[in-house]
Amino acid sequence: MFVRRRPHLREKVTLITGANGEVGHGLIQHLYALQDASDVVVLDLRGLDDSMRGMVNRVIVGDILDNELINLLLNEYEIDTIIHLAALLSTHSEFNPETAHRVNVQGTINLLKLAIEQGKSRGLPVKFIFPSSIAVYGMPDLETKARVTAVKEEDFLYPITMYGCNKLYCEHLGRYYAQYYQQLSASRSLGVDFRCVRFPGLISAQTLPTGGTSDYAPEMLHAAIRGKPYACFVREDARIPFMMMPDAIKSLLMLADAPQEQLNHYVYNVTSFSLTAQEIAERVQQNFPDAQITFEPDTARQAIVDSWPADIDDSAARREWNWSPEYDADRAFSEYLIPIITELASHEK
Repeated sequence: MFVRRRPHLREKVTLITGANGEVGHGLIQHLYALQDASDVVVLDLRGLDDSMRGMVNRVIVGDILDNELINLLLNEYEIDTIIHLAALLSTHSEFNPETAHRVNVQGTINLLKLAIEQGKSRGLPVKFIFPSSIAVYGMPDLETKARVTAVKEEDFLYPITMYGCNKLYCEHLGRYYAQYYQQLSASRSLGVDFRCVRFPGLISAQTLPTGGTSDYAPEMLHAAIRGKPYACFVREDARIPFMMMPDAIKSLLMLADAPQEQLNHYVYNVTSFSLTAQEIAERVQQNFPDAQITFEPDTARQAIVDSWPADIDDSAARREWNWSPEYDADRAFSEYLIPIITELASHEK
């Protein structure tokens, strides 16, 4: 199913896949507010919320594994930027690893090939923005996790989840398509301008947690605000880095806008702050003294969190494209999470 606003053949556009999530909505709203010269075409299995449809050129309901659809995009549009958000997320990937591989890896290859073909017709490389994850890391043990304060992009890349394996492989695919694609050919294709942001645990005030591995943080708040007890599925001392959703959207836009000559890496860590589960619980209880929070670690989910770094080093992003988050831990709770979740909960009564 296709929904058009203004049909034009070979119109210059930005393509956003997986656009009907919160990151996609944020990107669409930002680009619309800027009145960007590049129109936006969105692709999602679920289409796009009605409130968003007037902000984009075209809504395509479809699958990134559909080769006919990829060919349609190639023939109808001049795509100068692809923001590839579509993915099967962490928890679902563990239950369906083969499906996750098809969606997360083959889907990414399909879009990288689209970018290559678009580059040929344009004579310019297509910008390919890819969100990766802290799940690409795999700390060998808790002693090492405690000793290494902030992990760099190239360290401890031994993921223990299918999602992490998929994301790490796709980072390497991006580097390959950018630098080495058809390297033995007599006439090599123009590469892709691949740019990747590696996210920590993301927290949103706008949407309910959906069982993700780092969702214990927002789950505590949602339960406390609604006066419900909460049993946290990780230990009190479990520590990982976090970022608020508005900063995640900001980082993607900043990297997309950065001049290519300033960039010396394909993959960049970004982060805001690092807290233990106990420190999160204490912040929740400071604001909601009656909050009932206990700790009942789930062995499997705890093992995944233990494999992630306690913190990540985002100095390359800060140095090369001036990355800086809006929300530290204090502002995240006082100005974003608590007021917005409280407001949303009030409408449920």
